[in-house]
Amino acid sequence: MINLITPINNLGYGVAGYNFLKEIMRVDDRVTLYPIGNPEPVDTAGVVANALNNQLHYNPDYPCVKIWHQFDLFQRVGRGKYFGFPIFELDKFKKQEQVSLHHCDEIIVCSNWAKRVILAETKFKDDEVHVVPLGVDNELFKPLENVSTRSSTVFYTCGKWEKRKGHDVIVEAFNKAFSNNDNVELWLMCDNPFLVGQARSIAEGWENLYKNSPMGDKIRLLPRQKTQKDVYNIMRLTDVGLFPARAEGWNLELLEMLSIGKHVITTNYSAHPDFCNERNAMMIEITNMETAFDGVFFKGNTGRWAEIAEPQMDQLIEHMRNIHERKQNGTLELNREGIETGRKFSWFNAAKELINVCRI
Repeated sequence: MINLITPINNLGYGVAGYNFLKEIMRVDDRVTLYPIGNPEPVDTAGVVANALNNQLHYNPDYPCVKIWHQFDLFQRVGRGKYFGFPIFELDKFKKQEQVSLHHCDEIIVCSNWAKRVILAETKFKDDEVHVVPLGVDNELFKPLENVSTRSSTVFYTCGKWEKRKGHDVIVEAFNKAFSNNDNVELWLMCDNPFLVGQARSIAEGWENLYKNSPMGDKIRLLPRQKTQKDVYNIMRLTDVGLFPARAEGWNLELLEMLSIGKHVITTNYSAHPDFCNERNAMMIEITNMETAFDGVFFKGNTGRWAEIAEPQMDQLIEHMRNIHERKQNGTLELNREGIETGRKFSWFNAAKELINVCRI
């Protein structure tokens, strides 16, 4: 049914690839997997082994779906229709990215914002670009029955150490919103596997920024977790997720927080509006764009992202104080709208949409 090219691991593309594979196999087990890199041991259902074994029954006429970066969609499997499925954050493409994208017959993206970028930056027509949202594992990230019983208000964020993720904004807002007399904590489960060797000093710089801040005694730096269940066990102890990202291709962790009933604070930009709104999230409104530059991953030569200026910082601080006040006076409840959002954006629903697109 589908020749699927994707990594299988605990990083963003790998999580998406594995969950699409697992859910498609529930509908139709004729999925042939061609992994990018060696699959990591994240599979407990045996679907990876079964999909790899399907290479023995390879059908070159099946459509090919490649879930991978927009700059590396040159290769495909078979002669069926080729769908590239990139997840990107900026509103412009480099020349190599455009050339890579045009090796595909059609494009799949996970948000309406991304579709608008594809239509503006490539030669693809409207009916050649399909929106298939990503999802959440509802069996793992299941709704909680109550808010956290910890006395302190626990703010939480996760994701790669990057300016794009707003990690510079979070520490500044936490220091401005509260004092050491406030019963608050900030937990960060941040890492960046691409910062190795000499670049490891960049990650250490982020860590020191938080450790040495005025509220450093109330900040916990958590290691990267081995499994998604471990991530869930941390999320369930928190009160609110902080995701003031300048740009996001999707944001799996944000959706996971919503799914278990946690509150979230996030920017109203890029992929977020596809599943976040005023009913299920505390939104930070964006008024201006700026050149995407962090000196590490984004060099300022292609694309823009949301500007986080003083008005956006004020909104973030106000939302944080609001959550803290409600937690401390006992009026903070589960995010019921977030739970409903998680049910809507399940991986099973995402897989069904992908199947429908590939049958066009």
